[in-house]
Amino acid sequence: MISLSPGDRVVVTGAAGFIGSAVTRALLERGAHVVALLEPGAARSNLEGLDVECREVDVTIAEHLNGVFDGARFCFHLAAKFGFWPKDPSSFYAINVTGSRNVISAATGAGVERIVYTSTVATLGLWRTKEGRPSNEDDVADLSHLYGNYKQTKYVAEHEVLRLAAQGAPVVLVLPTMPHGPFDHRPTPSGKVVLDYLNGRIPGFVDTAMNVAHVDDLAQGHLLALEKGAQGRSYICGGDNISMAALLNILSTVTGLPPAERRFPSAFSTVAGRLSQFIEGDLLRREPRVPLEAAQMASTTMTFDDARARTELGYVSRPANVALYDSARWFVDHGYVKAERATRVRWRPPEPLAPA
Repeated sequence: MISLSPGDRVVVTGAAGFIGSAVTRALLERGAHVVALLEPGAARSNLEGLDVECREVDVTIAEHLNGVFDGARFCFHLAAKFGFWPKDPSSFYAINVTGSRNVISAATGAGVERIVYTSTVATLGLWRTKEGRPSNEDDVADLSHLYGNYKQTKYVAEHEVLRLAAQGAPVVLVLPTMPHGPFDHRPTPSGKVVLDYLNGRIPGFVDTAMNVAHVDDLAQGHLLALEKGAQGRSYICGGDNISMAALLNILSTVTGLPPAERRFPSAFSTVAGRLSQFIEGDLLRREPRVPLEAAQMASTTMTFDDARARTELGYVSRPANVALYDSARWFVDHGYVKAERATRVRWRPPEPLAPA
């Protein structure tokens, strides 16, 4: 079994991102020497105060990776392009597919002992989730459900990474679910749900469900995959499967803000997304307030079973209400919430809740 030791040189791509910075902090707690690979011009706020070696690298250009992995024992590849309305759709393929091939190939060629590749549960099938059976690593995707550039390119990227693994690349795959918690500076789409609620922009909800995980638990899942994961094997790392109604109720409970109680038909989000895409995206050429891909996802039951990671890796997670509390608290404390809403917050530290 592989063991991470103090002083090990570890390369982390996307190290300033939400999950990437959590992985970086977890590695530093273990005494690793982290080489943080950053997209040129990327914000570094999540790395402030951390003792890391920063290098700007364009992973889409193979030559930029020359020498990066010299002396490195491990690599975590988290760099990815994520978004719902791109001005340049080709950038998704360049970063997610070509970039991943470049990183895995360069790390393998340099003799890196283990590579943890961050995929996504978006590459899995959701065939029976509406019937109450969460998806797992063996559920093959329905190609018609791979909405948008992100899902499509991550699906292709995963295929390419597994092909390299079949040729000998020492790769283990982690498939995170919806991350919540501190340092979501962008914010991510999952964090935006929390932020929109805090700012009073969620009038109601559709009947759907998702898997909510604390970002720091996902980081620990990455380290467990490094040390205990099997070559070429995929591991879902998640938390609690909860309904959107339960998620909003948790946010109301921990913040003291009014709940969003209005239930909309499932088709509502898709109709809103198509209208927003047509008016704002197609006609006005600006990012839609309700991106169509996000609307399609909002009407999909995205529940997952991470039993493999719990059994094989020893993965554990904290309750969803803790993850959502930490997310909401960070957004308020860092000025993401309108003043008139922030002053109405009455924090109620969470007690563990059973998933709804």
